[in-house]
Amino acid sequence: MVDRPIDLTLFVACYNEAANITETLDTIKAACAEVGCSYEVVIIDDASKDNSVEVIERYMQANPEMPISLKVQPQNEGLGNNYVEGAFLGKGTWYRLICGDNVESKEVLVKIFSQIGKAEILLSYHTNPTSRPWFRRVLSKSYTGLVNLISGHKLRYYNGLPLTRRYNVMRWHSNSHGFGFQADLTTRLLDRGMSYLEIPVPAQERAAGKSAALTFKNLCSVSNSLLGMFIRRLSKLVYGRC
Repeated sequence: MVDRPIDLTLFVACYNEAANITETLDTIKAACAEVGCSYEVVIIDDASKDNSVEVIERYMQANPEMPISLKVQPQNEGLGNNYVEGAFLGKGTWYRLICGDNVESKEVLVKIFSQIGKAEILLSYHTNPTSRPWFRRVLSKSYTGLVNLISGHKLRYYNGLPLTRRYNVMRWHSNSHGFGFQADLTTRLLDRGMSYLEIPVPAQERAAGKSAALTFKNLCSVSNSLLGMFIRRLSKLVYGRC
């Protein structure tokens, strides 16, 4: 008997998400059921200091029909590294990150997953940016403008968790450890002429806990990603290719 190909691999990033991870997995299950795609969930716990792993293991026991695998990192590897690791662990044709803080509703995921196959890269952007604190809005808009300036592309948003082929992530992945990997990967794929579709979705804040995005380590990582984009742009101008 030949196994049915898996349409979508979902990498769920978990770091101290004991308060949110169950709801995240419930949201994924509901969204995939509505879309009707075959899927798998690859959870990577990045050395959480809370009881996230125990919560995940209990969920897996209570939902044996859900295709979930769990890898626990012995030490913190960073979101960028785990994103690539998840692609190699998965088996699906398409690939996307889902953050373990449950900031995307079922409706948002359904809207995105239902567009699979319409472009090589599916990118979401927020329709209600004013729902977020002014500092986050200014930072996000400045970052988007800077990436567009450096890369030569004109996207609305670069941190919308791109959905693309799993092969693309394995072949063209970023070396960034932090949040800059999303813009790095997206611009790499765009540089290679891949098609994209921007999907408007509402922004939603995490229900519990604090975001780990604005840390010194992640700012250093983003700076490294921007430098890499600049070098690729120069290479393209000089040699005609990246």
